[in-house]
Amino acid sequence: MSAILDLDQIACSGNGVEHDIETPHGVLHVTMRGVPKGNRPVILTYHDIGLNHKSCFNTLFNYEDMQEITQHFAVVHVDAPGQQEGAPPFPTGYRYPTMDELAEMLPSVMTQLKVNSMIGIGVGAGAYILSRFALNNPTLVEGLVLINVDPCAEGWIDWAASKLSGWTSNLVDIVMSHHFSADELTDNQELIQTYRLHIAQDINQDNLALFCGSYQYRRDLEIERPVVGLNEDTVNTLTCPALLVVGDTSPAVEAVVECNSRLNPTKTTLLKMADCGGLPQVVQPGKLAEAFKYFVQGMGYIPYVLLSHLSNESVPSAGMTRLARSRTTSSSSITSMDSSRSRNNLNSLLEGSATGALDNQAGPQTMEVSC
Repeated sequence: MSAILDLDQIACSGNGVEHDIETPHGVLHVTMRGVPKGNRPVILTYHDIGLNHKSCFNTLFNYEDMQEITQHFAVVHVDAPGQQEGAPPFPTGYRYPTMDELAEMLPSVMTQLKVNSMIGIGVGAGAYILSRFALNNPTLVEGLVLINVDPCAEGWIDWAASKLSGWTSNLVDIVMSHHFSADELTDNQELIQTYRLHIAQDINQDNLALFCGSYQYRRDLEIERPVVGLNEDTVNTLTCPALLVVGDTSPAVEAVVECNSRLNPTKTTLLKMADCGGLPQVVQPGKLAEAFKYFVQGMGYIPYVLLSHLSNESVPSAGMTRLARSRTTSSSSITSMDSSRSRNNLNSLLEGSATGALDNQAGPQTMEVSC
């Protein structure tokens, strides 16, 4: 398991252009690397509470295999209002945008940057925001990678627990427990100390409290798994391919499984990462880069991508069928793998990296992969 030692050293290669973009709900700080390439979507990221785009994503985007992928795409990193490096405090009486309003800010970003569509990568609160955006603007989103996504509104029990914990815990402790399990908080001291200091010292605490409050009072995404032949055209759910990612010891496991149960199984992959906690993009960037490569290949992009650890061999998207053994044994699921719908699924990780963790229920099932 890799750990970050110094967040100051996490600087993405290449010069990003920073923008402060006016939206209907305030200004968004975004950083764009590269220029849109033809009709290809951009990769747009959105971070979780307690982080900004650098501390959330730079480990992943600095990874060599991910850099090879992003040569084919422009990348747009979005910082939630007031969460970017050096952000000034909001004025007294400022009302922070709701989660719905944060999603409504993104079309202005795409318009100003002259972006036609996106592949989103979101973590936690950012995954919720991108999901809401995709539900509201399905034609603008070609695919979503949702890490630690929670589609549910916070229940009253969770709300009460957070209020009670707030009496004895400070904001940093609450955010840390959002990111890391109790075991991870004690077992991975180097990583934990790095992020505790980052959250406490690099993020404006008043601004962070406002972002946390917005996420705490989110409403349910109200998505529902479609039933084939019954409500496919009317049900409220994501219509784009989705890759759900969670570490096997993450506090978000139950929430991600719940989200998976509400999505179209023919367009959704659930990836559980072994030996991984609440920040898979930080501790397992290689596995996530590999999964992302196959995800975009399944959408018809970059049919050949060289991976540094493959001894200079490139892997064609036509060969993305090794996970047949990890799918359900239902005929409809296996048949769908050879249909056009397979473009919308993650069809492979490298040979031997998937163990398969599936049930044998009838009907099409989400592809679930453990690695």
